[in-house]
Amino acid sequence: MRDLGAGLGHLIKGQRWVVRHGRWFGLGLLPGLITLVLYAGALVGLGYGADDLADWATPFADDWSSPWLGLLRNTLTVLVFAFGLFLAVITFTAVTLLVGQPFYESLSEEVDRAEGGKAPESGLPLWRELWISARDSVRILVRVALYAVLLFALGFVPVAGQTVVPLLGFCVTGYFLAEELTAVALQRRGMALKERLALLRGRRLLILGFGVPLGLAFLVPFVAVFLMPGAVAGATLLARDLLGEESVGTVPPPRP
Repeated sequence: MRDLGAGLGHLIKGQRWVVRHGRWFGLGLLPGLITLVLYAGALVGLGYGADDLADWATPFADDWSSPWLGLLRNTLTVLVFAFGLFLAVITFTAVTLLVGQPFYESLSEEVDRAEGGKAPESGLPLWRELWISARDSVRILVRVALYAVLLFALGFVPVAGQTVVPLLGFCVTGYFLAEELTAVALQRRGMALKERLALLRGRRLLILGFGVPLGLAFLVPFVAVFLMPGAVAGATLLARDLLGEESVGTVPPPRP
């Protein structure tokens, strides 16, 4: 359970870091604002169209009597919007990181320098880094989509669908949010997606302690934009913890 608190601690420390370094915080808002405008439009459209989608998907229920018809379609409408919101929370980070790739990588490097005195560099050109980030994000989103479909189906299970399934959804969201964010620091260290996933699986509670509170916060409008710079900073601290890298203040002095 200690890892849960440690993960939350990295998230808080990351937010404090960007507040103390106001220039990085200010510049980090722009990619998030651009992505937020795009996603807000998509969610508004989904909100207006969810009813029609539920009607289209359940033609077999047209002759059902009240209240079963309304119960089925209202439940499906809620699940469709929840599914869209779930995907929005997951993909928001990936899209924002792609939009702000050069900045967020520089921010992560600055945190590394502050903590460890040096910042690992991938040595790859920007176009190559963008390609790797986009490719890995698609692979992660495929995994997320599989979980989302499973959770969507389980949402129809009485009681568990309204209690356990949302909890699992938040855990899945938080886990993959943490993966996307730590990828900024871990890719600079030459770690491929398979290696990163194996590293995260080794300390699941640490990852959930970081990602679940962040995922919950991202559900609040505009909060994701303001937390994004600090989330990248905190994820760099999280990556250093996963790799066992010591901070400057904890490194013992060299022997004379």
